[in-house]
Amino acid sequence: MFRKLMSGEFGQVRAEMIARDHVLSALGGRTADEALEAGTGAKEVWIAICEAFDVPEDRR
Repeated sequence: MFRKLMSGEFGQVRAEMIARDHVLSALGGRTADEALEAGTGAKEVWIAICEAFDVPEDRR
């Protein structure tokens, strides 16, 4: 579901780039992929991305 939300919001290519490369302070200085690999919940990662990229509440 996380990847589907990412692709829906950012497009597949940009979503993959964000998950792989964008470091988020809300995730302890990790990327989304690193946080997910470390066991952080997908919902927590999604919310951190939404906050970082100003995704409107109705699309979160």
